[in-house]
This record gives sequence, structure tokens and C-alpha cells, in this order.
Amino acid sequence: MTVRPFEAGDETAFRELNEAWIAGNFVVEEKDWEVLNDPVGQILRPGGALLMAVQDGVAIGTCALLPMNDGGFEVAKMTIAEQCRGLGIGKKLLAHVIEHARAMGAPRLYLETNNKLVNAVHVYESLGFRHLPPELVHPSPYARANVYMELLLG
Repeated sequence: MTVRPFEAGDETAFRELNEAWIAGNFVVEEKDWEVLNDPVGQILRPGGALLMAVQDGVAIGTCALLPMNDGGFEVAKMTIAEQCRGLGIGKKLLAHVIEHARAMGAPRLYLETNNKLVNAVHVYESLGFRHLPPELVHPSPYARANVYMELLLG
């Protein structure tokens, strides 16, 4: 597995991987569709990044860094293809994302997830993310978000 930046032509894989994961666990929400249907306009043009996990020429995972007002990034739209889950690929992808954010000069990373995603929360914790109390975060545009975490990079 290798991790590389998003390239023209990755739009379909980005949308399909995320849509399958979200629909399989939750409901695809309006905010999801905005990002999934326009990753260049919603992620890259505003100054974010989008990384793709690729194996044998096939995209098997994605993760986005969405720019935040404080100079940090929100880790979003992270997923691994169902047949590749449980192999440590998500943790490797997230480690690449963290290093990419450091190289971009980000002071911190933030993410929102759901407490039913026990394995994902464990991966975040294992790479240094710490839980934030809900009262310290801005309301999420996602109904499914009930866990908030950050990783200070400075």
C-alpha cells in the first residue's frame, strides 16, 4: 500500500469509498454530498489536502484535511475499502496524514466521529488524538458526530 496525493480522476473512487462507508454505518447527509461531489472545490481549492491509499493501482482508502480558521486542519472523509479493513491500513494512512499536516505547518488536527466506531476511535487515540468535551467545540454539521478529538502538532 502506498499513500499519494489526490490526482485528477480520483473523484469517483473518493466518492464511492466514502459513500459506501457512510451509508453502511449512518445516513449520507447534505454536508457529505457537498464534499463527496466536489472534492476539488470543497477540499483542495480552500487550501486543504486529500490523500489516497493505493494498492496495486486501485484506490483502497482516502483521507482529507479540511482547513480550519485557526490554521489547523480537520481530518475528514477517512475510509478504507471494506475488504481491506482490519489490516492496519487505516492507521498507516492516518500516520501519513499527520505527517502531511505537519509538513504543511498545521498547529493541530481536529476530527469528529461517532462512539459506535470503536476501532476508529482506538486508532485515533493510538496516534495521539485526545478527546475534547462537546461543550468546547462548534456544533457539527453532521448529526452522527458525538466524539470530538484533537492532536496538537506544535
